[in-house]
Amino acid sequence: MTGKHSPISSKLPVLMHGADYNPEQWLHDPKVLEEDIRLMKLAGCNVMAIGIFSWASLEPQEGVFSFEWMDQVLERFAQNGIYAWLATPSGARPAWMSAQYPEVLRVGANRVRNLHGMRHNHCYTSSVYREKTAIINGKLAERYAKHPAVLGWHISNEFGGDCHCGLCQDAFRSWLKKKYGTLEALNAAWWTTFWAHTYTDWSQVESPAPHGENMVHGMNLDWRRFVTDQTVDFCRHEIESVKKANPELPATTNMHMIEGLDYRKFADVLDVISWDAYPTWHQGTNDIKLGASIGFYHDLFRSIRKKPFLLMESTPSLTNWQPVSKLKQPGMHRLSSLQAVAHGSDSVQYFQWRKSRGSSEKFHGAVVDHVGHEHTRVFRDVAELGRSLAAISEVTGTSTPAETAILFDWDNRWAVKNAQGPRNMGIHYEQTVLDHHQAFWEQGVPTDVIGSEDDFGPYKVIIAPMLYMCREETGRKLERFVENGGTLVATYWSGIVDEHDLCHLGGFPGPLRKVLGIWAEEIEGLYEEDRNGLALSPDNALGLTGTFEAHEICELIHVESAEVLGLYTDSFYAGRPALTVNSLGQGRAYYMAARLKADFLSAFYQRIVEEAGLPRTLNTDLPRGVTATWRTDGETDYVFVMNFSGMEQQIPLDGREYTDLESGEPAGDSLSLPVHGIAVLKREV
Repeated sequence: MTGKHSPISSKLPVLMHGADYNPEQWLHDPKVLEEDIRLMKLAGCNVMAIGIFSWASLEPQEGVFSFEWMDQVLERFAQNGIYAWLATPSGARPAWMSAQYPEVLRVGANRVRNLHGMRHNHCYTSSVYREKTAIINGKLAERYAKHPAVLGWHISNEFGGDCHCGLCQDAFRSWLKKKYGTLEALNAAWWTTFWAHTYTDWSQVESPAPHGENMVHGMNLDWRRFVTDQTVDFCRHEIESVKKANPELPATTNMHMIEGLDYRKFADVLDVISWDAYPTWHQGTNDIKLGASIGFYHDLFRSIRKKPFLLMESTPSLTNWQPVSKLKQPGMHRLSSLQAVAHGSDSVQYFQWRKSRGSSEKFHGAVVDHVGHEHTRVFRDVAELGRSLAAISEVTGTSTPAETAILFDWDNRWAVKNAQGPRNMGIHYEQTVLDHHQAFWEQGVPTDVIGSEDDFGPYKVIIAPMLYMCREETGRKLERFVENGGTLVATYWSGIVDEHDLCHLGGFPGPLRKVLGIWAEEIEGLYEEDRNGLALSPDNALGLTGTFEAHEICELIHVESAEVLGLYTDSFYAGRPALTVNSLGQGRAYYMAARLKADFLSAFYQRIVEEAGLPRTLNTDLPRGVTATWRTDGETDYVFVMNFSGMEQQIPLDGREYTDLESGEPAGDSLSLPVHGIAVLKREV
């Protein structure tokens, strides 16, 4: 969609600005809670996420509820024009529950039940835990679902992890029976004849264990899928328990780049996607690579529902759990926050509002430091950003007009990492995806991040790096995409296995063989010190020249219907194809047989952008480390120009009329961006 979406909440149809708020930590000092309201208004904060870890304060004993403190907080919010994402407190249950109902505690892969403590240390399958969450959630909904300050539900917090208890083992077997029907089908899908692991009774099937089975790749994959489905089902259970009181309130859950969950599966149960971003800024002389990677994750979470998302957590200063807790340099808070807005976020929110006095996050960044007042550098940065968000709030609800997509499937990610070859010292799947995305980021070309089950129709170009797991249907979809005029770019280690992690027979890249026009015979993992090269063929179709370095992975391929664009320079396969293009119908499919570095990817994708006629945000050459993207309502474009280069930059504009969105002044013929600078411009479509 290119246009304007309805606001996430009609109560607050502007860019949201706020933080996780934990008033239960300060109930002993009412003056702190009064001061918080003054400071929130001073910082330009209009929304808080509240109640995330409040279960013990809301239900201090089983069946005994204490809502008076929450009543007072929400009433203060309503009186002061501040709104709340009201959380369900299931992320950490009270100690009385663990003591009274030990079945709610998780069992690890080692089959040992956990003690009480930490977060998400509970079993999503447990009927007791589901009953208890439904009770507390129902009480919250009954009391607050129509409160004027409550604009939506914040379901739990950063779902993650798995449980291996008996209840989960039974649920896993039921999930497998529903999927496969018979043990014969399960054994075939998992290839259990390997190492004589054939199952003869459903009771023999167990989840992966360090002291048991963990080498059946199909089982490992299905366990991860089951965990996702079980987590989504628990999330659905929570949403149903609060929606009854007021179906109009939107529900979200804050996601993080957690290994174990396929976040696309949450799209059907959530009204809005939100995620938590914690980049490790300022490692090295510039933040180009990190800025590009965070842009990718913003694009990923925006693409889950193809509409504005929420940056639910970020830090206004530093974290306390990263290897090094680095301060944000001047300008970086504004740049990194508005980067999220540039890529489709309708909020900037923080963990946390006020620093905890004790426990594990007492030194994690916050808007209000232990000193307790507004006279700090961080508070000034937050307040300045609050003014900026208010000034540019007309971008709220606008869409991102991407005609390029990166194909990124969670189960492909899991399967690649579990493959045991060709480089167990580091297959670098995510980094490969990020590298290909960065080549578009550098050019200011908006990009979606999609899954194999998504519609390919809206795109002119699809990039499929390391599509190791490729279903037959995905292969057919990509064929149709190219036949209809699309451009596909694929790489080594693609089309290797099906959805059960079983190798395609008859020649790799399996379902992609026709569209790519090649046969991949062998693949070689290279040691860190090994190098090969790609020599571009004279007069190749892309018009590229020169030799580029290849490293880490080289695939030996044969051309069938494809045309050779470049050859290997070294090893016993020197002179064999390393880069090809295949024409199919009205489109083209490119194949990179080797892992190539940023210099090649940059040059290659510049030609792809030109060839496919992809629109760039600015029709100008952007300096290295400067990127641009835009949002639009169909009549007005909102252009964000961002400087991650680590130095001042002068950026020529492209001759169109631009206005600075904050000041309302004409932008002129060029932009001058300081270190960590960002400009937000508008232009008519």
